[in-house]
Amino acid sequence: MWKLKIAEGGSWLTTSNNHIGRETWEFQQNFGTSEEREAVDAARVQFHENRFTTRHTSDILARMQLAKENNFSVDDLQKEKDGTTPVNINIDTATVSDILKKALGYFSAIQAHDGHWPGDFPGPLFTTATMMIVLYVTESLSITLSSEHHKEICRYLYNRQNMDGGWGLHAEGESSMLSTALNYTALRLLGESVDDMSMHKARKWIHDHGGATMIPILGKVWLSVLGVFEWSGVNPIPPELFLLPTLVPIQPGRLWSHFRMAFIPMSYLYGKKFVGPITRLVSSLREELHIHPYKKIDWKQARKLCAKEDIYNPHTWLQECLSDCLYSFGEPVLTRWPISCMRKRALQQVAEFLKYEDENSQYICIGAAQKALSMLCCWIENPNSDAFKRHLARVADFLWVGEDGMKVRVCAGQLWDVAFAVQAILACSIAQEFGGTLKKAHGFIKASQIMDNPSGDFSRKYRHISKGGWAFQVADQGWQVSDCTAEALKALLLLSKCSSDAADYQMETCRYFDAVNVLLSLQNPNGGYGTWEIARTYPWMEIFNMTEIYADIMVEHQYVECTSSVIQALALFQEKYPGHRKDEIDQCITKATEFIEKLQNEDGSWFGSWGICFTYGTWFAIEGLSAVGHCYDDSSCIRKACKFLLSKQLTNGGWSESHLSSRTKAYTNLDGEKSHIVNTSWAMLALMKAGQVLLLPIRTSNSQIAKKCCSVNGQ
Repeated sequence: MWKLKIAEGGSWLTTSNNHIGRETWEFQQNFGTSEEREAVDAARVQFHENRFTTRHTSDILARMQLAKENNFSVDDLQKEKDGTTPVNINIDTATVSDILKKALGYFSAIQAHDGHWPGDFPGPLFTTATMMIVLYVTESLSITLSSEHHKEICRYLYNRQNMDGGWGLHAEGESSMLSTALNYTALRLLGESVDDMSMHKARKWIHDHGGATMIPILGKVWLSVLGVFEWSGVNPIPPELFLLPTLVPIQPGRLWSHFRMAFIPMSYLYGKKFVGPITRLVSSLREELHIHPYKKIDWKQARKLCAKEDIYNPHTWLQECLSDCLYSFGEPVLTRWPISCMRKRALQQVAEFLKYEDENSQYICIGAAQKALSMLCCWIENPNSDAFKRHLARVADFLWVGEDGMKVRVCAGQLWDVAFAVQAILACSIAQEFGGTLKKAHGFIKASQIMDNPSGDFSRKYRHISKGGWAFQVADQGWQVSDCTAEALKALLLLSKCSSDAADYQMETCRYFDAVNVLLSLQNPNGGYGTWEIARTYPWMEIFNMTEIYADIMVEHQYVECTSSVIQALALFQEKYPGHRKDEIDQCITKATEFIEKLQNEDGSWFGSWGICFTYGTWFAIEGLSAVGHCYDDSSCIRKACKFLLSKQLTNGGWSESHLSSRTKAYTNLDGEKSHIVNTSWAMLALMKAGQVLLLPIRTSNSQIAKKCCSVNGQ
């Protein structure tokens, strides 16, 4: 059975905080009792049977283990999973405090010993495939992954296959060429047979939709690396852009961090025209993935092809013109001596840049997609280097096992989850009964603060200050994020008000000040906050977005969620330290508040970019405005927001927003207008924070309220 290991190191790993937050899985033949192994098998069967209706997992394997380690009854855990009433609670006579106590008891039981709550963060469905391609090309597949890894990864990929044979960009998505071609390829690399019925369905979907020449540019790059596509079929990704002065808007250092950290290694691979070994399997894939004989494919034409299922952000005519010019004139010139010296210099600088990023992120990188690309580039530079061994050692950090199988997570969200968990517990009237849980969480947040800036002259490597900030995941990764820093600071400030003889929730004053310094440094001139950095280029740069499947990824945009989190954190900080940088903080809050107000839509909503979607954004906006004293009575923005939320409430009392809202930018309900517990919670939190209604304290048992909550959320 698979065992979840927390905060453990290993060979070729370095850390700044004893690996706090690190999550890895290890297969142990004799781990667990026979009853536990049967429960795991049952959870796998149940997920598989319901995979088309219940797309997301419940982390049963991890929660079973954590609950056992924390001496929580497995029977109680099973009841929680099934959505039935927890033991010892009579719904007809229970008080709200009774229900909260039971819920927090379970929540405490699934907390890891280092203070965080482990969990899945799957993201795009093609990240597992890209990692498999890198491991295959570098001949590390059998070294890094055991037969048990192979079995669980295949389980995951098959579980995520749609009924039509393809795979979507995410668990809820309709089939796309990118995920389908890459996941089919990954299964073949893992040893799956072409004769398997699921493989046959996948291959049929690919052929019916034009073959792998229709894959978007991200897939074209990966298939070219593997040797089942030709680099002449890829639109140019010139590494020479890296040599441009930083004043030039298109210089990669000015682009959004996640795009930058993918574009730069992709340009390295393109500049090298790197192709892995052409094995018998690769030769077979050339025939399996394409509808025409490989040697007869028109690669010049193929570079412009993209399946209609994948096109979310079509190329502009300007992009097409630039690509044609680079392809027909630029690339031939850049590859001829003496101009080719420029390419050689660009590739050397890119390699140095990637090495810097690897070292400063402890080889975790900013995300799974960038990790795979950087690891491959590292291997190309020197297959036997210590750096590549350090990369391989960090692959385990991205692997996660659920009842659906093993996948490569896009990243993990350890810090983010802990910060909100603390705030949720402190919002309960019985929080003092869970001092042990809060103490561990407090220790985790403190240990996860980034204590230093990136090494050397980091600004020349396009990095922002990070000392005092928090990453989305673990401190070792080192990428500070605005809202993660704000939410962690909020949690610590709230905990500092709760100090008692049993627990000391204080932190050194200088560390609070460092966090505030990061937050102030990340504000943009318009008052808004992005994620990892301030905006370094112009919004019109989005016209050069070449990905086809994504929009708004070239520029570090500003978001209502990040801006709101910072306002809340700074307002809370001023209560504790009213004199520290008062004028700067006042000005920052004022500009941020104005930014949020200007961002409101005509219907009263705010678009949320990091959650689904208008409900999420509107909740954050109200929280931010409320933090500076705005309320329903004196704020037209909040009144409009409440009107919007109430207009979306369903007849059963709940809210039901679909992920399609993010795609269409129009509020969309779930199919059948079924309420969703998360959207309902966000809407209720927003309405309560707005102060539209007077909330009376709940003092006695209230079975009707409990029953209504259960009914609204479909329990």
